[in-house]
Formats: sequence, structure tokens, C-alpha cells
Amino acid sequence: MFDKLGGLGNLASLMKNAGKIQDMMKEAQEKLAKIEVVGESGAGAVKIRMNAQNYAKEVVIDDDILKEEKIILQDLIAAAINDAAQKIEKEKEKLVGANMLGGMLSSDEK
Repeated sequence: MFDKLGGLGNLASLMKNAGKIQDMMKEAQEKLAKIEVVGESGAGAVKIRMNAQNYAKEVVIDDDILKEEKIILQDLIAAAINDAAQKIEKEKEKLVGANMLGGMLSSDEK
């Protein structure tokens, strides 16, 4: 009989924290919307500025690299996009880690 009540207590605790989790997710999404990174390749000859929603905001190609063959330029663009994507993932991991840690600390303090 008491085991069943313990289960209800866990459910109540989960429901109580659901709002807090939603608030944390909303805050994380707002922060993600502001994150922008620059991916580079060819020692900075190609730069791609992307946001955390994986939209390319700007492409900068050095004039000297335009003299190269098309396949080289294509590879450099792809490499810059991949570099930006990796940087975005690192930023997301930092943000999620900070939110999880912050949420755990604030609930432990109570």
C-alpha cells in the first residue's frame, strides 16, 4: 500500500518539475537563437557564418581562391560548413550542460 503512495509522490514530483523543465527548454531555445559561429577552411579563404538553427547567414570567399579549380572551391565550402556545424554542436553542448547543471543546483538548494 505504501509503495503505491511512493509512486504517486514520484509522479507529483515529476509534474511539479515539468514546468521548470519547460522554462529551462524555452530559455535554452532563446539562447540558441542568438548563437552564431564562423566556420573556416583553406586558412580562412572560405568563411561561413551560421546560426544555431543551421542557417547560413553569410559566405565570404577570398578573391585569390576563386582562381582555383571548381572542385577545390566546392571542397573548401563544404569544409567551412562542416567546421561551423561542429562549432554549433559544441555551443549547444555547453548550453545544455550549463542549463542542466544550473537546474540541478537550484533544485538542490531548496
